[in-house]
Amino acid sequence: MRKSETHRSPAVRAREITKSFGDVAALDGVDLDVARGQVHGLVGPNGAGKTTLLGLLLGLAVADGGRLEILGTPVGRTLAVPDGVAGFVDGPGLYPSLTARQNLSALASLGRYDTGSATGVDDALEQVGLTDVADDRVRGFSLGMRQRLGLAAALLTKPRLLVLDEPANGLDPAGKHHVHRVITGLAADGTAVVLSSHRMDDLAALCAEVTILATGRVVFSGPVSKLAAESGELDYRLLTSDSEAAHRLASQTPGLRVAPGGDPARRPDAGVLVVRGPVPAIDELVVRLVRAGVALRELAPVVTPLEAAFLSLTGTVPAHTDQEDPR
Repeated sequence: MRKSETHRSPAVRAREITKSFGDVAALDGVDLDVARGQVHGLVGPNGAGKTTLLGLLLGLAVADGGRLEILGTPVGRTLAVPDGVAGFVDGPGLYPSLTARQNLSALASLGRYDTGSATGVDDALEQVGLTDVADDRVRGFSLGMRQRLGLAAALLTKPRLLVLDEPANGLDPAGKHHVHRVITGLAADGTAVVLSSHRMDDLAALCAEVTILATGRVVFSGPVSKLAAESGELDYRLLTSDSEAAHRLASQTPGLRVAPGGDPARRPDAGVLVVRGPVPAIDELVVRLVRAGVALRELAPVVTPLEAAFLSLTGTVPAHTDQEDPR
């Protein structure tokens, strides 16, 4: 393959990938395409096969069948991937007795991290917001700090494909900001990022496309905007200056239904109204409220469009724990 063709090829191309553990089919004919410079989300219920697929991309496991191409190079039946692939599954592997800086320096001394000079270590720590704790031992780090240090370790390789398993686990708002900034910056520079997450807000903020797995099979793969459109009717929380008028107008808007609970005028929380319907019906309600002189103070989905689509496609409730089925 010519260099120009390799550059134009997807960072990841998987076709009919299968992987079983005994009698359990973790992956059953999975297709996946991830473009260079794209953040691609991988979501699904626990046990759907996400971790197995991430492990294949990192060379931690070998597929039983199918074709896998990473960074333009076919991946065979050995535990190996091309240079330029970095990331972690089930949390980063770190030395708890060493400091953050010592961890990165140790990794930089290995052959595959030979680009990690002292300057590179300090820069990686700064990017993920760990400069102030660079000389603290990792055993005292929180989960979120460990996640950020794992990301810093991946940055040392200057990856062309970054694979992250639940990178937002344990992050406070500041840590989340650092991680999001690093991921979007890498994608802008041409790095492909594949991340697994149960957090729909992270997916909406970061991902151009998502792939949803259920029982080892792909039930959706495509742009986030298309996934959101498939969510159908949603419940919206409505706060206005006149809840009685809002209730009346919502009841009169075609396609909308007011959530059960009686007349809002008779309840102490009368300011909040929940309505259900498709987006065009919600738009029509907003127009009617404005025409009636009713101020709209808040309008937000009770469940995000991405989460609603997730529930519809998988028939399950997304987990919100930090634990993941190892398969």
